[in-house]
Amino acid sequence: MGGLVTVQMDEQLARGAAVEARARVAAVAGGADALVEAVRVRVGRIGDGTVLAQVNAEVNGRRIRVQETAADLGEALDRLADGLRGRIAAVTAGWSPRPWPRRVRGRGLAATAPAPQTPRPLAEVPCDGGSLSIVRRKRVDLVRCSPDAAARTMDAMDFDIHLFTDPVTGTDAVVYRVGPTGYRLARTAAAGPPLRPAVPFTLSPCGAPELTEERAVGRLSAAELPFLFFAHPATGRGRVLYRRFDGRLGLIVAAS
Repeated sequence: MGGLVTVQMDEQLARGAAVEARARVAAVAGGADALVEAVRVRVGRIGDGTVLAQVNAEVNGRRIRVQETAADLGEALDRLADGLRGRIAAVTAGWSPRPWPRRVRGRGLAATAPAPQTPRPLAEVPCDGGSLSIVRRKRVDLVRCSPDAAARTMDAMDFDIHLFTDPVTGTDAVVYRVGPTGYRLARTAAAGPPLRPAVPFTLSPCGAPELTEERAVGRLSAAELPFLFFAHPATGRGRVLYRRFDGRLGLIVAAS
């Protein structure tokens, strides 16, 4: 392992928790058959008292992220260490499609996460956002890459959706986790499937809807979606609205 493990710890957690988190993550990173650098750990509590643990790192120069939740600190760190160990192994062994629905750990048992509900047709979804609000806005420089590369990044970073720019069509696009194959591709403008993809994509037949932020919040809320890909009405650039662990909303916006 190269460098130190940086830990950011919620003040509500027990004294000494940062030391334990650093030791657990450092043990996994130090025992890996790979160069693990820039390791950053964050541990805190979310709305209902659940512990949220996250680690970001670079493995042989490739960025990864693992995020886990549990009822208590010890279990969260157990899950985080196991997840980091598995993510390092997956990145160094070469990418392969993840199964869908994704497997999640329950208490003592392996449980299958249910697939998201199929949303109603957009024309039937009202736009009343209720009490939901956007509490975090993140501007990012979108990477121009193939849908295959975007899917690999999504998996390595433990995301359920990833926003990028498709160089073949010149449009902003997303890959996201959904059935039946586990990977779906959508763009701001409708386009054909990618040529000879390695990822088993299904393709969204329509371009992303053009929505104001207010209407996007209403649509996500009314359809009970975990996230929503839409285009800005003025610029046509892609955006992703998503639910945070605390139940509020975050927004990812193309920087330029």
